[in-house]
Amino acid sequence: MEQRWSARLAERKAQHLYRRCRVADSPQGPRMLIDGKPLLAFCSNDYLGLAGDERIAKALKQGVDRWGSGSGAAHLVNGHSLAHQALEDELADWLGRERVLLFSTGYMANLGIITGLLERGDQLFEDRLNHASLIDAGLLGNARLHRYRHSDMQSLRRQLAAFPEGMRMVASDGVFSMDGDIALLGEMASICSSEQVLLMVDDAHGLGVLGRDGRGCVDEAGLTQSDVPVLMGTLGKAFGVAGAFVAGSELLIETLIQQARSYIYTTAMPAALAEAARASLRIVREERWRRDKLEALMWRFREGAETIGLSLMPSRTPIQPILLGEPEKAVTWSRRLEELGFLVTAIRPPTVPTGQARLRVTLSAAHEESQVDSLLQALSAIQEEQAA
Repeated sequence: MEQRWSARLAERKAQHLYRRCRVADSPQGPRMLIDGKPLLAFCSNDYLGLAGDERIAKALKQGVDRWGSGSGAAHLVNGHSLAHQALEDELADWLGRERVLLFSTGYMANLGIITGLLERGDQLFEDRLNHASLIDAGLLGNARLHRYRHSDMQSLRRQLAAFPEGMRMVASDGVFSMDGDIALLGEMASICSSEQVLLMVDDAHGLGVLGRDGRGCVDEAGLTQSDVPVLMGTLGKAFGVAGAFVAGSELLIETLIQQARSYIYTTAMPAALAEAARASLRIVREERWRRDKLEALMWRFREGAETIGLSLMPSRTPIQPILLGEPEKAVTWSRRLEELGFLVTAIRPPTVPTGQARLRVTLSAAHEESQVDSLLQALSAIQEEQAA
């Protein structure tokens, strides 16, 4: 077994696919100390710049003073506090949904949804570029998994037509985390309604950023709970905290409480963390300027990148991938950026398809225009070096 492990690791290194964990010695923010080196980071999902917000940190500290450091048990034992319940109620009110159920992570939420709602003989249809948590949930569940071509509604229609009977669910990212594009939710909802198919959207990267008061891409598309009965969201990206939730009808939530193993058999998030998320939700709802600034920075980056001839993907979200092709090239650019003082992650297969390695640039409301301009200057310099 150890020989196999060694061989697999050597193979990954040779293919420029080896990953390693970086160590931060600073809070989340544009300027970070990574492996002892000061860097300007453009790789975080902290889209609204809230991960280091003092008000949220204060709420967390006050939550520890009241509730202690841990919840002690699962929600269904004695780990569900007033803080958890208040967060669920406030999220439901914000989203215009009947009820919300908290999960410890987005991965566990997606696992709970897919395995808790679908049974043997059911059919699950997923976009090929869905997040790994949705794909893994489909592979681990009892339903038969079908993967349609990315954002190709004709491909989805054909697959649904091939399996017209029984319980069927379509599950899709709202914002695709590696490409930054948005699912065709309006058309998808129309198809699911006409075909009597349950629609589930993972809006981890849209909530807080898109829609009215940051309600996400489902809201931006003008869709309601009846159009998208199952909505998953996370608290560790735009909200700057940690955790996740599922929002929907009373019947949906009660079903998940009874059947979602990743909810039933795990310790609840600390109540103090729920208090921090409540503080974050208030900021997300009230401080529109963060979304306005983020959008302005996004367009500034896109215009600058196009001016210097970089190959961007069609994204109007804070996720702005620079397509480079081969893993070696992506790693080379990432390392060169680090030498110039920037932290931008190289994304390689199997996270993205073969031949589509990239730099995943992500923007935050905590960034300044001058920092975006500095990144563009560094990218232009690297491009000239590579062409020489």
